[in-house]
Amino acid sequence: MKDSKRDRPQPDWDPTSPEVQRDQRAAYDDMRRRCPVAYSEFMGWSLFRHEDVMRVLLDHKTFSNAVSQHLSVPNGMDPPQHTAYRRVIESYFSARHLELFAPICRDIVIRLVTELITQAETEFIAAFALPFAVRVQCAFLGWPETLHKPLVRWTRKNHEATLAQDRKAMSEIALEFEGIIDDLLEARMDAAAAPETDLTAALMHEKVWGRVLSNEEIASILRNWTVGEIGTISASAGILTHYLATHPELQNRLRAGPDLAPAAIEEILRLHGPLVSNRRIAKRAVEIGGRRINAGDRITLMWIAANRDERAFEEPDACRLDRDQSKNLLWGAGIHICPGAPLARLELRLFLEELLSRTSEISLSSTKKTKFAVFPASGFSVLPVRVKSA
Repeated sequence: MKDSKRDRPQPDWDPTSPEVQRDQRAAYDDMRRRCPVAYSEFMGWSLFRHEDVMRVLLDHKTFSNAVSQHLSVPNGMDPPQHTAYRRVIESYFSARHLELFAPICRDIVIRLVTELITQAETEFIAAFALPFAVRVQCAFLGWPETLHKPLVRWTRKNHEATLAQDRKAMSEIALEFEGIIDDLLEARMDAAAAPETDLTAALMHEKVWGRVLSNEEIASILRNWTVGEIGTISASAGILTHYLATHPELQNRLRAGPDLAPAAIEEILRLHGPLVSNRRIAKRAVEIGGRRINAGDRITLMWIAANRDERAFEEPDACRLDRDQSKNLLWGAGIHICPGAPLARLELRLFLEELLSRTSEISLSSTKKTKFAVFPASGFSVLPVRVKSA
């Protein structure tokens, strides 16, 4: 019998080491330059170069998204299953849906910014970033405010279990979320909620392969949206705020020209990505960067490193608002590009507009330390800031 452990390559790095977690961006930059295709027990094969990541993203016949032990709709699927489910969910991020949601989202931002500027100094992640992400997610899905705190707790537990690679805890957390969704669906059935006005109720009427979606499928869709939304939006809000706090000249430029906000968001989040990585599995043996990857091997796409690759971006460390963003992998690429990107762009634009228009200065605390987030999160876990109202 083949000894799978004996056949594994020697690890090139440890993604969970204190040195890496101290500053993930710097560590991934270093790996991209000295070992762009690296093996570890934790991540399998990690790809750090933009061209290698793009190769995997665009070749779904060789690299599979079916990496989870649990149903993952549609992220963890390959065509033709992915195509069918993707068609169902894309309509929820249409221009019409976003147009109706925009004033609701702006109102949430205004209320949070108004609270923020009453404090001379605040820890931004706990006071703004996480509440913002949770509130807009619940508002978009039509979920009650009573879920705000449970979802924050659930997200933290999910991150901790992922970092620890605690499979038992991850399974329990997935079942916990399914329980939340079952309760929400039951409440909608009891109330005969109209699909025209309730997004979660609308999913209950969707069909794939000629049948309505099961509760398990709906829970999977909503879990993917929730994990992606809360983690990515809260990280993005913190990253944008930190960058502006350390670049006052850009603050002033954006206050004078709010139409520059979309370009600033894309570029700042290219520099410091809110999402660390994504997974794939090789369907057949391939060679990438001179390393042999066998069929069945796990592959991790390192978004942060790829988006800072000097081979793909001129002056990769510079924030250039005139940069061509066609190579930016902030939202992914290929058939699995993030379907919720239009919603995320809307939320972050409204956040930036209201934060800058209602403040005259944003700066870091002079007495309290900023702390980077650790995998699987990105951005900051602690971000003490000072704000002055306009």
